Amino acid sequence: MEGEASAAVQRKVAGADVSKRLKFIDLARAIENDIPSDPPDMIPVIEYLDHAKGAERMAQVFGLKDAQTELPSGLGWAVEYVRLSTHSGSHLDAPYHYHPTMEGGERAWTIDEVPLDYCFAPGVCLDFSHMPDGAAIGIDDLESALDRIGHRLAPREIVLIRTGADEKWGTPEYLFAGAGMTAEGTLWLVEQGVRIMGTDAWSWDVPLPHQAKRYQETGDASIIWQAHFSSIKRWHCHMEKLTNLHLLPPDGFTVCCFPVKIRGASAGWVRPVAIVEEDEPGSR
Repeated sequence: MEGEASAAVQRKVAGADVSKRLKFIDLARAIENDIPSDPPDMIPVIEYLDHAKGAERMAQVFGLKDAQTELPSGLGWAVEYVRLSTHSGSHLDAPYHYHPTMEGGERAWTIDEVPLDYCFAPGVCLDFSHMPDGAAIGIDDLESALDRIGHRLAPREIVLIRTGADEKWGTPEYLFAGAGMTAEGTLWLVEQGVRIMGTDAWSWDVPLPHQAKRYQETGDASIIWQAHFSSIKRWHCHMEKLTNLHLLPPDGFTVCCFPVKIRGASAGWVRPVAIVEEDEPGSR
């Protein structure tokens, strides 16, 4: 199945060998050219230099007399050059993205300062794909979703919000798709001990076009980016632009989401993976 891989492992359980299969579910989007799932100034640009171009470069570096005969099949290395935002593709936002301070006045962490022990933890996936685009997810919605799966949150669990927005990835509609979190809902998760969160939508907040429309209608600036700004009170990090959340069980899996270490940056690209442990067929 797309987005999955598995590996068999042996575990000792009560003195007996029990075969387990670890299923790895890829939750990341690829960084790719010409995908209209960002504002135009944020769409990645990738320049691909193929093996023929690599042979030309190697001829220069090594002073080759005849790259066509001195290199295997006359070909060299392949290289790519990438121009993108730290918020392109699947990424983890640091508190510094939201505001210069967090926790009521402390200097906000940049992505290279986020403690890695928070980025490898048990995961919980809450399904809000039934909610309409632009809907706001509050405390009552979170409590109802947890009641449906019979789960009580524990400190440091990683909560993933499935909105169904990733079904529109690769189209302009992706920017408008999915429900988004409120400040109250986000801070409630933090109160339960959750510090790393994630969504399959473009933003952790209600999609920006919906926020803008509501502001124009009401003049209420508290609507704007409220879930992000809540980190000013209590810090949190969240992943955006995830995928394959529909493949996850509600709980009982582990999330690994270490960000790329970019000095002083507001976010880092991440390759999040959900690890699900299953019994091997015939192991019991």
